[in-house]
This record gives sequence, C-alpha cells and structure tokens, in this order.
Amino acid sequence: MSAPPALEILPLLHFPLVNGPCDLGALVVACLKRNRITLRQGDVLVLAHKVVSKAEGRIVDLGAVSPSARALELAQATGKEPALLEVILSQTKRIVRQSSGVVLCENHLGIVCANAGVDRSNAGENQAVLLPQDPDRSARALCRSLEAAFQVKVGVLVADSHGRPWREGAVGLCIGLAGINPFIDYRGRRDLYCYQMQSEIECIADELCAAATLVMGQAQEGKPLALVRGALVQLDDTSSAAALLRDPARDLFR
Repeated sequence: MSAPPALEILPLLHFPLVNGPCDLGALVVACLKRNRITLRQGDVLVLAHKVVSKAEGRIVDLGAVSPSARALELAQATGKEPALLEVILSQTKRIVRQSSGVVLCENHLGIVCANAGVDRSNAGENQAVLLPQDPDRSARALCRSLEAAFQVKVGVLVADSHGRPWREGAVGLCIGLAGINPFIDYRGRRDLYCYQMQSEIECIADELCAAATLVMGQAQEGKPLALVRGALVQLDDTSSAAALLRDPARDLFR
C-alpha cells in the first residue's frame, strides 16, 4: 500500500443548525450538494458528535433534572452543578477519578473521558448534550445514506474532543465509525534498516478525526462536518469503534 500523493481536508459550509431530531443523512447529502461536492470512492466524512447527538434527540433540559444524593455528594466534592452531575452519573459505568471541577468517567460505551461525554458547550441555555447512544450505528446509517446518494463506498467517523493522560489540551478522537478499517497494521513489514516491525499499529481513525477537528473548529466558528480526501484507508463494511478500546486485560493503567 503506497502513500497517497496528497491529503485534503475540506470543511463543509452552510450546514444548518440542528437543535432536535431530524433526518441527518438528508441534511448531510444536501450540504454536500450545496458545497458542490460529489463523493468519491474512499472519501471519509467526519462529523462532530454533537450534531449527531442533537439529530437523535440526545439533549437534556437540566432544569427538569432532580439530583440524587450521589450527585449532591459529588457536587460538594467537585464544585460542579448537581443537575449536570446527575446526568453525568446516568451515563457513567464507573468513576475513574474526581477532583475539584473534574469528573473522569468510564461511560456505558466503554470510553474513559471527562463527564462521561456529557457536554454543555453549544448545547443551548440550561441544556446538556449526551453522546449518541450507539455512535457506530449512527455512523452506519449515515454511511448508507451517502452511498445510496453517490453510489460509491465511503467512510464515516464520529468525532469528539478528549483530553489525554500526561498531555495538556484536547484532540479529536473517533467514537463511532463505519465503512473503513480504523487501523493500518505495519506488523511484519520491514523498516528502512530491514528491521521487522513487531507492534506498529496506527490508529488512522483517531488521526483523521484530530486532523478534521482543525478545520471544523470548536466554538462559534464551528463547522460540524469535514470531508477527508486522499487518506490511506481500507474500506471495511464490518468495522466498529469498539475495536479502538483496549482490552482491560492488556491495559497497564487500570
């Protein structure tokens, strides 16, 4: 597999503001057409998780939430809003760490992240947005819509911004995918000095999400979709973001 000559990452402009359940596939196809983009075989569309979540109705009115005793206890320990903590707890499998202003959780998807992925930014007044219930299913549905509209095989990645251990700042990571293998496996290949590589597996899904986040933005300038063209990907109809989660038996940090 040779390297592509160039990699393009194009933000998709004029995507409508999504604030509730809708046909996301139809909106994305219409946006591509407004941008005069015809998808090609092997293109990868990256979406901010929040637009997927909103399209699926994953929005919570914090004013309607009654905090439990556990949420009130956490509020005392962390200084965070009790109603928000109650929502975070509803999405949490286990709390990994907590401190002032921070609750690090393993959510029901198996992802370890701040606040179990519950987010108040760009959510509306006194609202919070949850992660998609099944980001892989969301990606597969959109993938089917795109392939039906353009008659080519493409990939879809659902991205979220996460912090990382021992590193400052957040980067875009893949939490849901369809249509492509998330990895490039270099094991068994020879390097420049003929050494046979033993453990080199590159997570191209996370790399593409991080790169796309650079053109999508985070705040008022945000554009929730980006098209990646020319990436070194393998098309794969059986792929899943679950493969990105390390088996706890091999996780040295648990």
